[in-house]
Amino acid sequence: MDRRRLLAITGAATVATAGGLAGDQCCPASASAKPVALPRFPVRTGLDRLVETGWAAVSGQRIGVISNPTGVDRGYRHLVDLMHADGRVRVSAVFGPEHGFRGSAQAGGSEGSGVDPRTGLAVYDAYGAGQDKWAELYARSGVETVVFDIQDVGARFYTYIWTLYDSMVAAARAGLRYVVLDRPNPIGGRAYGPMMTAGFTSGVGKKEIVQQHGMTVGELARFYNGEFLPAEAGRAVALEVVACRGWSPELMAGDTDAPWVLPSPNMPTPDTALVYPGTGMFEGVASITEGRGTTRPFELVGGPDLDYHWSDRLNAAGLPGVRFREAYFTPTFGKFTGALCAGVEVKVTDQRAFDPVRTGVAMLVEARRYPSFAWRADSWDRVRPYWIDKLTGSGRLRTMIDAGASTADVVGVWSAELAAFEARRRQYLLYRR
Repeated sequence: MDRRRLLAITGAATVATAGGLAGDQCCPASASAKPVALPRFPVRTGLDRLVETGWAAVSGQRIGVISNPTGVDRGYRHLVDLMHADGRVRVSAVFGPEHGFRGSAQAGGSEGSGVDPRTGLAVYDAYGAGQDKWAELYARSGVETVVFDIQDVGARFYTYIWTLYDSMVAAARAGLRYVVLDRPNPIGGRAYGPMMTAGFTSGVGKKEIVQQHGMTVGELARFYNGEFLPAEAGRAVALEVVACRGWSPELMAGDTDAPWVLPSPNMPTPDTALVYPGTGMFEGVASITEGRGTTRPFELVGGPDLDYHWSDRLNAAGLPGVRFREAYFTPTFGKFTGALCAGVEVKVTDQRAFDPVRTGVAMLVEARRYPSFAWRADSWDRVRPYWIDKLTGSGRLRTMIDAGASTADVVGVWSAELAAFEARRRQYLLYRR
């Protein structure tokens, strides 16, 4: 796969160079020469493939759709709009997750229930819905088959994969079919990071998977169905995954022509998704903002009490595939609204060498040197009072960093659990590894 891309790029570069030398061997390419775009691998998402089959997996049934603005085809037309316009599909309900079905709500918000103005379909507010709430929504809407189509970003604490889980459990209990329209994982198929442990589960991590899970939503659905649903729901759900065509786990979002729509307001680009499994951990730090309220959330990270020494120390660490630009910014909302923050912009220089979780750990280790550093407290949970523990799956990372552990020490402790997860997930994978 990489060799094909290299040959294509090399060929394009040769053509461009030849064009520049044709007129004058000693001069650069003419001003009229056009830049050559790098080739991208063609990918068909699960939605594209479902449309190609004439809606075979869902025609003639009462459909409930769980989706948000990312559920689009190659022409950026939404799944619900396409279904509504096609007489072969009967959409009975639409379920809106966090940020809403049409995506108008900020983090921690929803659009509420009502009627979709474009289609006239009933939209149910499913943000924060647990399994009992999902069961109630299914019963009220009278659906027979649930269709899930949401772009994930590959991190355990990105909550749409838990919307997937709870809605699958409820569907299994109700005896409904469940269809997942798969989409590429924008950060590839590599699994990495610490495991969620049972004592620290929450809305940002409900079951035992690692922090960077390395699966598509279709693969996760298969994993959930085989590993967790029989115990929690009493049986597996009747699951069908409409797989992507042309995607391989070695590919990142920028390598393919698959459509990208921001899945939430603070996840604007694939660059954001790439760093998020690591810098998302700064959600668990009170003294440092993860960049919400800036134009580069999760890429800009800093706080009022940091300085240029942070970027210097991080660059001196020689982390693979990344450099840290000294940065200053003033968030417009979120932590430190209106306050000048000093910190870094995370600049990925080599996507395949870059390790977001290790990078995030290194950033935490170096930030812990500052006297103002403080973990974010969860005021609602007296038993597990630190938000970072819920993000990372246990109290281990926090206590090690507080004790002065190095980055290598911290990341070294999860090798055995990561290997076990790799073996456990293997039978559920759909794409070549």
